[in-house]
Amino acid sequence: MNIREKIFRHLLCVGIFVFAGNVPAMAQIDLHPDTIECHIVGFNFGIKVPSTLFSFERSTDGIRSQRATMASLYKGPWMDYGINAIYKYKSNWLVTLDGNLWMGNDNLQNRVGRMGSVFSNDSIVIGTGGTDAVVTCYNRGLSFMGGVGKIFPLQPQKNPNSGLFVRLQGGYMFQQTIFKLNHARAPQVDGDYALLYDHQRQGFLLGEGIGLWFMSNHANLVNFYVELGVQQCWSHSTRDYTIDYHLGLQGKDLNHYFDMLYTLKLCWMFPLKGRQAHDIYFY
Repeated sequence: MNIREKIFRHLLCVGIFVFAGNVPAMAQIDLHPDTIECHIVGFNFGIKVPSTLFSFERSTDGIRSQRATMASLYKGPWMDYGINAIYKYKSNWLVTLDGNLWMGNDNLQNRVGRMGSVFSNDSIVIGTGGTDAVVTCYNRGLSFMGGVGKIFPLQPQKNPNSGLFVRLQGGYMFQQTIFKLNHARAPQVDGDYALLYDHQRQGFLLGEGIGLWFMSNHANLVNFYVELGVQQCWSHSTRDYTIDYHLGLQGKDLNHYFDMLYTLKLCWMFPLKGRQAHDIYFY
């Protein structure tokens, strides 16, 4: 064997070795995103609308009516704001904790008829200086809910962390009328006197939701969900004495209330995790 043949054989062996060593690296071209497990903090906002059809109150003698439901007390829709704490499992199951605040905009209905002599013949609240106190009357609600949910990916090969999602929640809620004095003092709707007219209630809250969940494969700031929800509230008055002339109520409110609420919200999510993981397939 001459020197040329030896050099050719050595170069051939080196080439085969280099090629074989590079085959796995060349095969890493089919990368499929993997599901992730992480904590998530979210901030949501949207609207809440009370149902006029399914809400009702029941008196102690069993009579049902719709005269003092949230839909009867307050005009809708209301603004809804909240903060979320979510744990997302690798299986796409979710455990959620939500705190939400909702309120209307000067939306107490039939306020003159409800509060009687608090308003003058000109339908204003006269302040201590003899001028219109310009009282704003609106509802405010607060809820705390825990729940479980599940994401159903629409494109599992491209983004298994996004898709349709459903969840079930349960918790507690508080709601009442808030009286805001804009210009002058008006003791008749301030302090303890305001508690006579505020319809404060509290009770159990159950919620169901369905929506679209999106988590980006690359950008941690492009993560959100949109949810359409239904909530059922079973509540009772917390006041020892309530005045509502429109309802003919002067005393303890012993009714039990059922309110149906509809919500539509957008939540901007911040996963507390680094870069997206991938499943790697070799050929």
